[in-house]
Amino acid sequence: MPTDRVTVSLDEETKETLESLTDRTGESQSQLIREAIAFYAANFDSAHASDSDHLQTYYEMLSTGEHVLLDIDLLHALLSQFPDSDERDEEVLEMIDQVAQYHAQEYAERFDSLEDVLEWLSLCGFLTVRRDEKGSFHVVFPSESVRWLMIRFIRGSITDLPFEIEIEESVSKVLLKERQP
Repeated sequence: MPTDRVTVSLDEETKETLESLTDRTGESQSQLIREAIAFYAANFDSAHASDSDHLQTYYEMLSTGEHVLLDIDLLHALLSQFPDSDERDEEVLEMIDQVAQYHAQEYAERFDSLEDVLEWLSLCGFLTVRRDEKGSFHVVFPSESVRWLMIRFIRGSITDLPFEIEIEESVSKVLLKERQP
C-alpha cells in the first residue's frame, strides 16, 4: 500500500480530464495518477527526444487524412511504371504538375525559404537534405525515380515563393541553391 502523499494543483481542464478518466476506468484518482507517472517515466526519453516534434507533425499529417504512410517498395513499384523520361505519359506529368501547383498555394502561406520546403519534404521521407555553409543544399533521394518526381514537384511547388532555385544534378545527389529573383 502506498504511504507517501503528494498534493497536486490541477487546472480546470486537467481536473475534468481526471474525472472523466475515473468515470471511464472505475479506477481511483490516486491509481490513475500513479499509472500516469509510470507511463510518463517509461516514455520520458521518447517524449523529450528531438524527434518528438516530428512525431507530433506525423500525427497531425496522418490524422487529417490528407497524407498516408506508404511503403517505400510500393512507391518504387509505382514509380517504376515511368522508367524513362521519353516514355512518361503526358497525362501523368500533368497530374504531378497539378499537385505541385496546389501545393504552391499552400507553401506560399507556410514557407519562406528553400530550407523550409526541403525540411518539410525530408520529414515526408522523399529526400535527405544537408545544408552547406554557402546556403545551398545537398539533397539525396532514395532512388532515381523518386528523384525525377521530386525535382519536378519542387520546381512546380515553389512558384509562389519569394525566391527561385538553381539545380545542379550529380550522379547520386542534387545541389539546390536559393536565389533571389
